[in-house]
Amino acid sequence: MKKEAVKYDCNHFEGHSPCKPNKQFDVQCDDCSHYDKNTSSIIFLDTKKALLQEIFKICNFTQQDVLDNGTERSLIKQGQTTRILFIKLGAIGDVIRTTPLLEKYKKEYGNCHFTWITHSPQVVPKDEVDVIYKWDESSVSILANQEFDIAVNLDKDKEACMLLAHVDARDKFGFLWKDGHINTATDKAEHKLLTGIFDHISKKNTLNYLEEIFEICHFEFNQEEYTLNLNKNLSDKWSEKLAKLAKGKTIIGLNTGCGERWKTRLWPKEYWVELIKDLEKQGYFCLLMGGPAEDEMNRYYQLKTRATYLGTFSLEEFIAITNNTEIIVTPVSMMMHIALALKKQMMLFHNIFNVHEFELYGRGIIIEPTSGCDCYFGNSCGREKRCMNDISVQDVLSNIAILNRNLKK
Repeated sequence: MKKEAVKYDCNHFEGHSPCKPNKQFDVQCDDCSHYDKNTSSIIFLDTKKALLQEIFKICNFTQQDVLDNGTERSLIKQGQTTRILFIKLGAIGDVIRTTPLLEKYKKEYGNCHFTWITHSPQVVPKDEVDVIYKWDESSVSILANQEFDIAVNLDKDKEACMLLAHVDARDKFGFLWKDGHINTATDKAEHKLLTGIFDHISKKNTLNYLEEIFEICHFEFNQEEYTLNLNKNLSDKWSEKLAKLAKGKTIIGLNTGCGERWKTRLWPKEYWVELIKDLEKQGYFCLLMGGPAEDEMNRYYQLKTRATYLGTFSLEEFIAITNNTEIIVTPVSMMMHIALALKKQMMLFHNIFNVHEFELYGRGIIIEPTSGCDCYFGNSCGREKRCMNDISVQDVLSNIAILNRNLKK
């Protein structure tokens, strides 16, 4: 299927995710009886002013005149510097896993000036990116008056697409607003557009996420690594604390939850308890980890075992603590991306996504239910016995043993 066959004017069309008929019946636009035409969903924005006004409307920003800001312009060096804008709003993990592009652009263009706008500025590597903006009306207004050599948008949200359409850039890559709907800046983004709209196409994808976004930018992925902000002083502080607690044992971080979304990824509580007890017998120092959503659950595991639970922390401190673990066990989550950025040995629980999506750089093992999974990108399971129950404690222990041997290589 080609992008031209997509019914962008259908009431069911979501843009950033598959529509309900596709989720339920595996249909696609060129052969779908659920097509419900809605011409008002096509929004032609033929001027920069119209694009900016629509962004402000979508985001409930205060309408204001967009003024040229000479101070902000002066931050971009002129001359031989290649000025590059990244629009990657997304979740924290999505922002982190976009950072390998920084290394690639520097390899290809040498002296680069990077600007990044996002909902999660705290994880954009400040030593690598020159100007970091949090998505708000002021930042959007500033970027609307800047010029770039290259602009990249990897999000399919309307406002992100409209911003890429608006900004002045010699070359644009990814997704933008064109012909009244989400569109591709170049044909290289068509594959990623279609896999995001149709589950049955996404299931057939064999590229990992990094191969996909590098392709969008007309590159080939060559194992470029993640980059992450790490507070070295904070990490050193936790190194001393954890060394005293672990007393020479191998520190294994157990990230027991997966956030509020897609709880079908959770491994059974009784399995975690059994795993922790077995790891303790084998001489590991078990460190329970997670955010506020996992606090109650981790306190339960601490009560049922001898595992250590230190509580919840700011993201900066969470990263510093993770840096002092040696092995991470986690479902697909923000922790997965943090562990990859910190080059940790990792065992990854996987069920509801396309397994080809994940690039672990040879430092991880993916474990899946032996019975497969029926709820692709789903938050409910129709089985009497959830697929995650099919991942045995013994198989997890065997994988951890492999990771532990890797530490000694």
